[in-house]
This record gives sequence, C-alpha cells and structure tokens, in this order.
Amino acid sequence: MTDFKKRLEEAYEDLASKIKFRPKLAITLGSGLGRLADQVEIEQEISYKDIKSFPVSTAPGHKGRFVLTHIHGVPTIIMQGRVHLYEGYSAQDTVMPTRLMGLLGAETLIVTNAAGGANKDFSVGDLMIIRDHITALVPSPLNGPNLDDLGPRFPDMTEVYNKELGDKLEKLAKEKGISVQNGVYCQWQGPNYETPAEVKMATILGADVVGMSTAIEAMAARHMGMKTVGITLVTNMAAGISEVELDEQEVIDAGEAASGYFIDLVMDFIKELA
Repeated sequence: MTDFKKRLEEAYEDLASKIKFRPKLAITLGSGLGRLADQVEIEQEISYKDIKSFPVSTAPGHKGRFVLTHIHGVPTIIMQGRVHLYEGYSAQDTVMPTRLMGLLGAETLIVTNAAGGANKDFSVGDLMIIRDHITALVPSPLNGPNLDDLGPRFPDMTEVYNKELGDKLEKLAKEKGISVQNGVYCQWQGPNYETPAEVKMATILGADVVGMSTAIEAMAARHMGMKTVGITLVTNMAAGISEVELDEQEVIDAGEAASGYFIDLVMDFIKELA
C-alpha cells in the first residue's frame, strides 16, 4: 500500500465516522467566496485539523473546514477553504479533499475559484464557466501508482467539466442577468502571481484566466467519475494586462464584493439540480 493510499484511507475512515449523513453534492469554495457556507443552515462542521492524515489549509481567506448541510433538500458537503500546491503539498495531497468528498458519496462537484483575467474581453467581477483547463504547467495528481478502486490508469479527459451542467448554469445565469463568460482555466503552482510573459504564454496556449487551484481537483474528480462544473470569479486582471501591482487582499475583496450574485446563482443552480 502506498503512503498516500494509506493516508487517504485513514482520513476517509475518520471523516466517515464523524459525519451525520452521506452527501450527494460537493462544493469547493475559492478565495473570497467562502461566504456561501455562512449563508446555509450548518448542520455540522468539521475542521480539517481534526481529520486524521488530512492536509490543513493555510491560505488567507480560507477557513479550513467541511460544512455539511442540505440545500434545497440536497445533502451537501462544502469545502470552505482548499489546500494548494504552493502550501508545500504534493498534487496527490492537494486533491485528497476532492477524493474524500467523492468517496463519501458526492456524485456532483461544483468547484469555484478566484482567478486573474488573461482574456482582455473579460472584466473584473465576471463569472466564467470553466469549459476546459490547462494543467501542463503543474504536477498531475494521478502520478504514481494508480488507485484502481477509484478510477482507471489512463482516464479520458475530453470532458472534464460536464457540458450539460455547464450549459444549464450558463442559461440560468443569463436568465438572472448575471455577466457570465465561458473559457479555459490555466493552473499555475504559485504562490507568486504570474509574470506578464507567462500570462502571454497562457493566452497563446488558449487560456482565458490564470489561477493556482481547481484544475487538478477537477482532474481527480473526473478520474473518479464525478460530474464537475467549474465557476471562476475574475477578481483582477492578470499581470501585463492589469496596470497595477497584484496583491491577495484585492482578490479577497473582489470575492466578497461578488458574493451576493455568486451565492444567488449557485443556490438557484442547486435548486435546479434538485
């Protein structure tokens, strides 16, 4: 048994023994978007530090806990704060929370993030439905011995983000008058923001936004057969496009400013799923 598989099993057994019900829906909240978890009726909360063999979130604006609730009757587990590669975790450890939510029973994943806009047609405050991603610049969470009980050795990545769910989300956003884009997310390792040359390279590769999370989590979810829909909040324009220096507070502030329509959209989307 590999070290990661052992730790995953330990974390699963510990978390499974603590939760009061099995979720069907999983939500991962990105920087500045954690307020959604404060708007639901919290039935149970479990801090990451209280789960055996589980990585702990250290990023600003990430509370570092699982919240269990029912949203429109759907049993839901919310990851309020994620872990990142730049915190020193391996790619496998970074996706452990996603793995656990799937093992606990979640069949659908709504994954969110704050990111920098690389597409000049985008604006700060836009929501982008992730239609595809680029992960060639970061380690794959599928490296090493395959976990055969979770998924195949060579999983297909043609449709990491479920098209039907993405189309449904786009239709709903437009009906609600919310500015929504469609595009490609490019993951970088961080924690430094990308240079103007790196952002230019990302756009040449086809990216619309750049960030430090999400894509490898979606890859792990796809490996396990979960249906994933991704939402990016453009919290700033990326280096070389923005005329000001970037800082983490800007990202958090933009996330909080957008929390109203972001939460409204996600809640109504879950209602449609229900």
